[in-house]
Amino acid sequence: MSSPSSPTTAATDQGMVLTLSCPNQKGIVHAVTGALLEVEADITESQQFDSPDTGTFFMRVEFHGPATRDQVQSVLDPVRERFGMELGLWEATRRTRTLVMCSKDGRTLNDLLFQQRAGTLPIEIPVIVSNHLELQSMASFYGVPFVHIPVVKDSTINSKEQAEQRLIDLVRQYEIELVVLARYMQVLSDDLCRSLEGRAINIHHSFLPSFKGARPYHQAHDRGVKLIGATAHYVTADLDEGPIIEQEVQRVTHAQTTQDLVNRGREVEGATLCRAVRWHAQHRVLLDGHRTVVFN
Repeated sequence: MSSPSSPTTAATDQGMVLTLSCPNQKGIVHAVTGALLEVEADITESQQFDSPDTGTFFMRVEFHGPATRDQVQSVLDPVRERFGMELGLWEATRRTRTLVMCSKDGRTLNDLLFQQRAGTLPIEIPVIVSNHLELQSMASFYGVPFVHIPVVKDSTINSKEQAEQRLIDLVRQYEIELVVLARYMQVLSDDLCRSLEGRAINIHHSFLPSFKGARPYHQAHDRGVKLIGATAHYVTADLDEGPIIEQEVQRVTHAQTTQDLVNRGREVEGATLCRAVRWHAQHRVLLDGHRTVVFN
């Protein structure tokens, strides 16, 4: 199905992005490109992948032309039905409405906000949610509304259930399409993870499972690690085990202090998260079971 939030615009020479997945079979590419030719679309980028593990065919196409989104959708509908496709169609310049969740560490949040303002991330951040107040001034600096939702363990006021319901209300209120956990130090419930499946991204260090819990960089320094890194993945009910979108590692040495590792690790986390968010917002990430297909 096409994205219901992508509006129809007047006919101009506009850019669009098409993504699809379906059981692999003959004639898919020919049928898709033939349909786009009917509306005089000029294809500027096309990528495809046949998953040998699931037998699923994936495709992403960028194109521009004089047709409206409804006109393009109309010629693609018979193709979608013929091949049993999951199909998405978006305007290429449209920015993804993104809610960012954070706690006290603002480095990854700042990376997202700065790149959004600079125009290098195709997202729009209408609201920031935090369980602490430390980053309210950063949100104010960037002119983004800040909502404080405290979570108090074993409390009838500000309980985890109440906090998550308020988050769901904000997702609806702001018409949020993507939720990003930018060092948000609370575990989301299984129900919330399932409701956000495929549209929530988390970032964490790549020491898991060796150094779980608090102060992972201190644990890593004590063990003399030689590689540090970060993993950006979709959120699932299985903690930190969702489909991986992007990873990065860097070498470190015995000469670097614990704080050096923390600083280097936060830089890697910010860069990795921004890439994952960018690729998601550009509709370059497709789910293939527990894995992802990333057309970058």
